[in-house]
Amino acid sequence: MRAQTVAIRESTGRVLCCAIFREGGKKLLAKGHQLSEEDVRLLETAGMDRVWVTELEEDEVSEDEVAHSVTTRAVCGAVEIRLAVGGRANIFATENCCTLVDEDLLKQINYGGSVAIATSANLSYARAGQRIATVKSAPFAVRREALDVVLSILNERGPVLQARPIAAQPKVAVLYTDVVSGDRARQLYESVMRQRLERLDVIPSYVLSCIEEDNSVARSLHHLLRMSPTVLIVASTMAPAGPEDVVGRALTRLGCHLERYLAPVEPGNLFMLQYWNDIPIVLAPGCYRSAKPNILDLVLPPLLARYRLSGSEIASLGNGGLLS
Repeated sequence: MRAQTVAIRESTGRVLCCAIFREGGKKLLAKGHQLSEEDVRLLETAGMDRVWVTELEEDEVSEDEVAHSVTTRAVCGAVEIRLAVGGRANIFATENCCTLVDEDLLKQINYGGSVAIATSANLSYARAGQRIATVKSAPFAVRREALDVVLSILNERGPVLQARPIAAQPKVAVLYTDVVSGDRARQLYESVMRQRLERLDVIPSYVLSCIEEDNSVARSLHHLLRMSPTVLIVASTMAPAGPEDVVGRALTRLGCHLERYLAPVEPGNLFMLQYWNDIPIVLAPGCYRSAKPNILDLVLPPLLARYRLSGSEIASLGNGGLLS
């Protein structure tokens, strides 16, 4: 790439190295803009006779082409790509979704120095129309060899970001349990539960309450699981709660798989995730009293998007897991 100052009449087809402004400060042409014959006439009318431009080498690719090529391979799912001036592409969610980010791949691409990709946080919730990523090329041009390396990595490993849509009306089941009366747990927690779910544009589809006793909990869980909810939340007044407690024993009795107990998140350390076939069951003792951020806000978006969250992914939440 060669930057130089040339006469206006010799600048057609070349790329501006800096923005050009009208008198009064209004931008006339943006940096990175490729000059057309009409642009040349416009600049001459504005009284300019020379301009600072660059000319691409044969082995270089323009910043706009780089941004487009990388973005189409770097994102997938419920997304809309909007190209912008200056070698940039903005990515917007087209539906309510959960953003899944391959953090290792993102770091590898950004380390190369040809493009810079910024995304929403992994596993985060995004509403339709929200910007969830941006891709920016190195200024003006990138060597084709460097671009080919980036594209090869993306072709081999897949996208950096997936916008996984959440169904228009996901079915959330809630079971309230207490050692004295299930209705007591419901009275304590239902208002906060609704606030938390409404932030995700969700309302509970099935709600039960029961006394926290082995047979009663097992029957209630079985009834709710037969409804095939997207996710089942158990709101117990007992803390701590774990695999050996009443709810844990009931889940074992029903043949559930324990995916993870304990999470590196505060509030929410005593989190437990189990699966009954593909239905996730979550417990988070102490996290139903307040609508402030806790482990539920981190795990519900992917679960509502029917993403099978793994124990390893829960274990990785420690970096940034101190929520309050």
